[in-house]
Amino acid sequence: MKKGLFEVIKRAFTRQPKLHPVEAGLAKRWIKQRLLVVFPELRNNPPALDRAYRSLGLSPRPGTEEGEPETVFEMSMPTRE
Repeated sequence: MKKGLFEVIKRAFTRQPKLHPVEAGLAKRWIKQRLLVVFPELRNNPPALDRAYRSLGLSPRPGTEEGEPETVFEMSMPTRE
């Protein structure tokens, strides 16, 4: 319990590290490649691929678990409009 409470307090007072532009670009490229594999209909439609990427709701956070990389991207479910 104490460790969990300490982690909550620590996250509340620490800022997320600035993500390097190269890492952000590589992550974006990799995710778009995976989207193309899963959804082949996006292959010849760059605007639809961009919309699909933006709808994923990716947000970077520092890795906290053992064995995690320094930066981890969390994906939130897309909202329906």
